[in-house]
Amino acid sequence: MALLTFPMFALAQAPAYRAPRTPDGKPDLNGIWQVLNEANYDIEMHAARPAMAVRPGPYGPVPAAPVLALGATGAVPPGVGVVEGGELPYKPEALAKKKENQENWLNSDPEIKCYLPGTPRGMYMPFPFQIIQTPAYIMIVSSYARAVRTIYMTNQTEAPADSWMGWSNGHWEGETLVIDTTGFNDQSWFDRAGNFHSDQLHVVERLTATDADHLSYEATIEDPQTFMRPWKISLPIYRRLEKNAQLLEFNCVPFVEDLIYGALRKPSSN
Repeated sequence: MALLTFPMFALAQAPAYRAPRTPDGKPDLNGIWQVLNEANYDIEMHAARPAMAVRPGPYGPVPAAPVLALGATGAVPPGVGVVEGGELPYKPEALAKKKENQENWLNSDPEIKCYLPGTPRGMYMPFPFQIIQTPAYIMIVSSYARAVRTIYMTNQTEAPADSWMGWSNGHWEGETLVIDTTGFNDQSWFDRAGNFHSDQLHVVERLTATDADHLSYEATIEDPQTFMRPWKISLPIYRRLEKNAQLLEFNCVPFVEDLIYGALRKPSSN
């Protein structure tokens, strides 16, 4: 029995990971990172579906006509979800709005029109992002839509105006970067499933290096206009380890100009 308990005791006493330090002595989170999950489809646990946009079929839902040709590439993979404690605690009227969003996904999801992803969605979209760290501020730069967040570590103020990504102030709690973000508009979604928020959204994120190549990410979401209580998501984030890893730009704005403005184009004189 002693031979069995000793290694278990030793493992329990192993010290927590301590990240390398920046010149100012803070944990070094610099690098290119990316998630590996299905949260951008739906942050809640969900089964596989034939498409994000569906219509009734003879034996169950089938892809809606506009996405039918996408076949399996337009289907929704299953996911265990990133929400802790089960379903989102929507207020009844907000839950009805969520279902309306989901039914009108093709016309309503801001991602389709390349709008900024919002917070925390920008952290778990399937695109890499880079953390650039200084004592005065930390920047999180996504390859998606040139989305940039500036986290103010010293010159901290309230949001001057509402915005897609919100206004972020940060501080360190030991090994953990804590980011407090307010000042949101009500335009972004949490995912493609229609989960949404109001302009009363308040997000507190916690980023902790668990080893050289992984970050633990937690976000507590509070929005008294939309939800009955605060709720939390948690997920790991992975360092991109390719030797030539770099943040490549996915500026999708030009790709959706015809979708948004095509109806305004003058008919060709030919």
